[in-house]
Amino acid sequence: MAIRHGISFLFPLLLLLLPFSLAEIRTMEVKSDARSIIPFDEFGFTHTGVLELNVSSISLSDSSQDLDLSQLGFFLSTLDAWVHVLRQLQDLDITCALQSDLVKLVYTFDKLHPPANPSGVANARSSSFSATSKISDPGQYTLVFANCLSGKVSMSVNSAMYNLDPRSPDKRIYLSAGSAVLPFIYFVLFLVYVGLGALWLAILLRKRAAVYRIHYFMLAVVILKALNLLAEAEDKSYIERTGTAHGWDVLFYIFSFLKGISLFTLIVLIGTGWSFLKPYLQDREKKVLMVVIPLQVVANIAQVVIDESGPFASDWLTWKQVFLLVDVICCCAVLFPIVWSIKNMREAARSDGKAAVNLIKLTLFRQYYVVVICYIYFTRVVVYALVTITSYRYLWTSVMAGEFATLAFYVFTGYKFRPESHNPYFVVNDEEEEAAAEALKLDEEFEL
Repeated sequence: MAIRHGISFLFPLLLLLLPFSLAEIRTMEVKSDARSIIPFDEFGFTHTGVLELNVSSISLSDSSQDLDLSQLGFFLSTLDAWVHVLRQLQDLDITCALQSDLVKLVYTFDKLHPPANPSGVANARSSSFSATSKISDPGQYTLVFANCLSGKVSMSVNSAMYNLDPRSPDKRIYLSAGSAVLPFIYFVLFLVYVGLGALWLAILLRKRAAVYRIHYFMLAVVILKALNLLAEAEDKSYIERTGTAHGWDVLFYIFSFLKGISLFTLIVLIGTGWSFLKPYLQDREKKVLMVVIPLQVVANIAQVVIDESGPFASDWLTWKQVFLLVDVICCCAVLFPIVWSIKNMREAARSDGKAAVNLIKLTLFRQYYVVVICYIYFTRVVVYALVTITSYRYLWTSVMAGEFATLAFYVFTGYKFRPESHNPYFVVNDEEEEAAAEALKLDEEFEL
């Protein structure tokens, strides 16, 4: 009982951490699993929602012949309902989640014909069932398997969650109610980034004399972001219509990997002033890249495992924690080169006599430092907060908020570090130089 309640308390956390893009046609293999609660996919149903569940190769490790198979089965639950179920379990009003009237029962194993094989060896493949549940109460539901016995369970689970299009009852929509608009959003953003890429290319061609290598790298980052959005738009579009990605998920993972590495590398390179302030990287700056790039590889591997396995996998939560930890480390690491550059500029301002030039540089890098922190905070904290507080029907707003923040960050970076034919750093008069010198004297020490 203690183990069951301990895992049950973890379930609401799993619900909060679940990516809402998981819902589609899925086949999952559960092998000798003793967990009392196994969460599967989450989906936002409308009043035309349907769950199709096919389970085969069911076997139990408990060899007892008098098992109460009604203590094993599948149900649908919202997060709010699960909180009340936990209270019922604590108060001993019920001994199994399947007994609660707050969950929607899908199937219990006492209905199996023939019964599940207790030995888990012979005739295991003959124990199977198919169940269809129509959802009358719209909401964000998670498909859950409950095992209120002490034995281990093995089975193959195939689930399909979808909403029927009210305008065309025969048309299935395999994306959650809060995600159905995502293909359109991603495609529009793809067109926006194509436009940005074309504009940036035109600027580079027009101001070739002032273009540095970092500017070409910025163009590559924009192109990778556009391709990533296109792959994600097609991925979601195919899932919406067919329930599977038809290979677009592979392209999405590839471009997501390249985009992530290139963006973090760009932030580090700009923070060091590479190519437009100095033609080389210092050893400590190289070490930052040597840390960030491998960590991004790990983060992308973790993301693939999280998306493809789903929360039913026993190590899903571990991979989720790895992804969050690695992402936080990368976000912190990219800030150090910016701070180092700012401190170097302050030291240079005291010795080279170019106060105005250094003040302009300091102002620019400080602005960039603040914007990077705001971008990281918004996309890592605010967006996840929006996911938890927004109604399931409007979960797409959190995606849009994150993408708009990323777009604003790209635009700010491009505008502030655009190629300039006439460098404003060197167009200063004596009065400006004196004013800048005084400003640097009064300026407080910049700290991380």
